[in-house]
Amino acid sequence: MSIPKSLESLEQQRANITNQIAALGDLRSGSITPTTGRCGKPNCHCHQPKDPGHGPNLRLTYKVDGKTVTESLSDQAATRKAEREIAEFRKLQGLHKELIEVNTQICQVRPSEPDGLSPEEKKRRKRSVKKLPAK
Repeated sequence: MSIPKSLESLEQQRANITNQIAALGDLRSGSITPTTGRCGKPNCHCHQPKDPGHGPNLRLTYKVDGKTVTESLSDQAATRKAEREIAEFRKLQGLHKELIEVNTQICQVRPSEPDGLSPEEKKRRKRSVKKLPAK
């Protein structure tokens, strides 16, 4: 069983997480996948039996409005850039999860504040019993 943390230590933990989020670099969701295939030239080597075809060609895939988008990664520099951006996105996902967990603990530990309403304000307003005339 863990020792409950103080509200102050939880708030400090939350501040540390938000600082880490603010320090993240360029990021994007997605994944890098290799593709292979055959081209449209009938005399190309890729159409020979047992030839593996062209590739692997690396592609970045991600979702936009529920649809999958694919970008070709032209060279190693583009691939490394995309890998760094995806890694930063994964860090963001982990920090987001931590932030939610810490905020949940803060909500559980923070004492309730008394209502600032006067006794008159707390009373329900009674509806008028007066009926409108029929048309």
